[in-house]
Amino acid sequence: MARAVAKPVVKEDIRTLTGAERSAILMLSLGEEHSAKLWQMLDEDEIKEISQIMSNLGTVSATLVEKLLIDFVSQLSGTGSLMGSYESTERLLQRIMAPEKVSQIMEEIRGPAGRTMWDKLGNVNEIVLANYLKNEYPQTVAVVLSKIKPEHAARVLGSLPEEFALEVVQRMLRMESVQKDILDKVERTLRVEFMSNLARTAKRDAHEHMAEIFNNFDRQTESRFLTSLEERNRDSAERIKALMFTFEDLGKLDPGSIQTLLRHVEKDKLGLALKGATDSLRDVFFSNMSERAGKILREDMEAMGPVRLKDVDEAQMRMVNIAKDLANKGEIMIANKQGEDELVY
Repeated sequence: MARAVAKPVVKEDIRTLTGAERSAILMLSLGEEHSAKLWQMLDEDEIKEISQIMSNLGTVSATLVEKLLIDFVSQLSGTGSLMGSYESTERLLQRIMAPEKVSQIMEEIRGPAGRTMWDKLGNVNEIVLANYLKNEYPQTVAVVLSKIKPEHAARVLGSLPEEFALEVVQRMLRMESVQKDILDKVERTLRVEFMSNLARTAKRDAHEHMAEIFNNFDRQTESRFLTSLEERNRDSAERIKALMFTFEDLGKLDPGSIQTLLRHVEKDKLGLALKGATDSLRDVFFSNMSERAGKILREDMEAMGPVRLKDVDEAQMRMVNIAKDLANKGEIMIANKQGEDELVY
């Protein structure tokens, strides 16, 4: 039986082409290599629609292709400049996709980076992840922890209630290969219930950001701003003070965290910072040093003589920033001001 030959596209006026027809012709024009990435960004229904039209296009005249490409480029250049943002991306997707699909894509964009859900979980702070997982079934938690990197799973397990964590460990030891449908179900639940909520709360509170700024003021500037702010907005001033992590807060670290911090601070900066510390805070640091190291540091501090307050502030600020950096890396844990969490090393 003779194979039917596709008829050429009759339309020569690009204004009569539908959006799907334009897309099909554009994909053909780009060729396999250049259109591959675009195909990967389409959902299954879009691929089916464009493929169906493409298979029935037949011969497309060079004139039509040229008109279409010129129209595309002129529309693109006619905007002057392009501005990419979360909002503009969402508006664009809403014109070509179902609302629930758009919502899913945008929430994933907002959430932690990663190609897959398991990659994304690997970029979620272990405390945040543990707080969510502790309300799930141990078997579900076992599946999740089996899919993320061992070092991250260890930190999450250490942040879970002990009895619950041990139950999860036992489930992981007994667990065989997980069926794909179960994995898919867990992944969907994480995307809908956890990642979407995480994305919605990703925006930092303005007071938290301001507290970080105040943390980097020298002592006199910090005092001046807080005093002025208290006169204008006492509630905001109190919230900022509650969120600030100061040099004095280092005294609340557990012994293991203090020893970790000491290993990362230059000895001359440590001596300078402690020159302006209270006696009780000095004792905390000296008690976490060897007798010999403590003696050498005391001698170095005495040899410094009088020091400028500005230099002391800078040294203390450096120690605070090192502590925060270590906390972000998971090497130490700093408690919040409300004392809701015990210090954990």
